[in-house]
Amino acid sequence: MKVNNAEIVISAVSKQQYPGDQLPEIALAGRSNVGKSSFINKLINRKNLARTSSKPGKTQTLNFYKINEAFYFVDVPGYGYAKVSKKERDKWGAMMEEYFQTRDTLKAVLLITDVRHEPTKDDIQMYDYLKHFELPVIVVATKLDKVPKNKKDQYIKRTRNTLEMAPEDYVLPFSSETAEGKDEAWRLLRKFI
Repeated sequence: MKVNNAEIVISAVSKQQYPGDQLPEIALAGRSNVGKSSFINKLINRKNLARTSSKPGKTQTLNFYKINEAFYFVDVPGYGYAKVSKKERDKWGAMMEEYFQTRDTLKAVLLITDVRHEPTKDDIQMYDYLKHFELPVIVVATKLDKVPKNKKDQYIKRTRNTLEMAPEDYVLPFSSETAEGKDEAWRLLRKFI
């Protein structure tokens, strides 16, 4: 997909602030610093529409990025970051729950994981949570360029097995460095937008 127009519309903390134009939304969930912003930037060919940070826990709101006036990427706060107070984490949790449970325009969730590591307890919990609410999930296994070529299939299989993924859910091997998986990502996303 050629992206001609991409802009951040709002950083929301409650549903009163969500965009009201009823466009389809694709949410991105994942641990802090797993590469959600890099994924968005690579897909839309922009260096820094979605701000990347070396400091985990930077995204503290639901960031709505409007793409081609046709749909939104919604970047949700990363989980599993220890240096945030419990009160702050609870606030993020409530904000994300409200979004995932009440948003009719949410069409699918990209669960971003790091292919080099086995999915964490938090990743498993997030996957199970999304499945509980019957949301379509695409697991994006990022940092593919960091694993040996001959071990890729093994790492992807480990991700699928650890998450105990439903057969209809897809693991997308992806690299923000090399753009491997980019065309496949758009092919999968087209079904939802």
